[in-house]
Amino acid sequence: MEGLEKITSLAKRRGFVYPGSEIYGGLSGFYDFGPLGVELKFNIKQAWWSEMVQMKDDIKGLSSAIIMNPKIWEASGHLSGFSDLLVECPKCHKRFKTEDLTKKGDSFVCPECDNTFQSKARQFNLMFKTFVGPAEDSVSAAYLRPETAGGIFVNFKNVLDTTRLKIPFGIAQIGKAFRNEINPKDFIFRTREFEQMELEYFVKPEEADRYFKEWVETRFDWYQTLGLKNIRKREQAKEERAHYSKATVDIEYQFPFGWQEIEGIANRSDFDLKAQMKFSGKDLNYFDEETKEKFVPYVIEPSAGVERIFFALLCEAYAEEQIAKNEKRIVLKLNPQLAPYKVAVFPLLANKPKLVELARSIYKNLKKDFAVAWDDRGNIGKRYFSQDEIGTVLAVTVDFQSLEDQTVTLRDRDTTKQIRTSTSELKEVIKKIINGEEFLKFGKLVK
Repeated sequence: MEGLEKITSLAKRRGFVYPGSEIYGGLSGFYDFGPLGVELKFNIKQAWWSEMVQMKDDIKGLSSAIIMNPKIWEASGHLSGFSDLLVECPKCHKRFKTEDLTKKGDSFVCPECDNTFQSKARQFNLMFKTFVGPAEDSVSAAYLRPETAGGIFVNFKNVLDTTRLKIPFGIAQIGKAFRNEINPKDFIFRTREFEQMELEYFVKPEEADRYFKEWVETRFDWYQTLGLKNIRKREQAKEERAHYSKATVDIEYQFPFGWQEIEGIANRSDFDLKAQMKFSGKDLNYFDEETKEKFVPYVIEPSAGVERIFFALLCEAYAEEQIAKNEKRIVLKLNPQLAPYKVAVFPLLANKPKLVELARSIYKNLKKDFAVAWDDRGNIGKRYFSQDEIGTVLAVTVDFQSLEDQTVTLRDRDTTKQIRTSTSELKEVIKKIINGEEFLKFGKLVK
């Protein structure tokens, strides 16, 4: 897949994503995020948090522990049922999920060596096991959480008591989750360590269907504001759904390897709170002061993967454009709000002290409000293209005219057009462009 190879190459070369533990040959299913990748991830999470928590009166945040009492996972069904069917190719000894393999009659076809084989599938639990304390026995066994939702359900009463929220209300969390995938694949799409952004929205049982539909539309609209166009909604068939789900709709993105889920919205019914009540012996009912009713709420859960959104954004933003007969540029047309750098500052020539001094002054001033890159190496055209490739939205160039009239050129990433604008207005102009205002309205077009 040529498109996938270009994305992964750019991600490594420019510092978005590195193979985990690379100097030791890597570790399958684990990745590290470089200087640009960590900024893009942060911006994705901040955009989600702003949308889901900061702008809402009925949703509060939580950060729960990664390792929790294993009874939580017994109650949720993860200890007994969180597994995939595994088969092993007898020729190359690679292991696969049965659902990932092509079949010929009653046989599987190995995607690694083309061997056709028959094998009895076995259940493989996806949770990472560890031990708490000095002993390694069944009493001290614990697990890295396979989802962040468990920490929300066991804190349902804590949040309710300390915030005095009334139904409907939500608890949101961003955090790491771990799944010992049989066959991690497709770059950062399916990994063994990843970040989730999850909301558990508690509602009256009779209102669950309405809120489920509302959240499906709300979440789909959010992805469109990020700039993702190749997305669709797909309702899961009954046999696809998790054991706790009454209904699930996936928001899918068309990756180079096909349509795949980036977020799932599920009606989890009252399964989780009832299960945790049963195993803990604690009362997790909600008491409605107005109706004097006591009931177990239903839960609507929008659950998104940070790395999958990250990957989708890179795929959507990546473009190659012919600039001249023998010249092309690679550009990441990321949403300005998400781009790792909002602006880059260049002195036209690095060997002219006065140009460098003014450019440095502008750079330091802009850093107070934006993520800003500095580059004084090579010719100006190569510097522009270098910033285009990492998605930097705007570029400020300080030239000899800048010394005379305190104006600079401002270049737009997507169109490559340039305007001339005053240094005194520069910060405000950048802010407005980042927020979506028309680039050309802020200065005279430079021919």
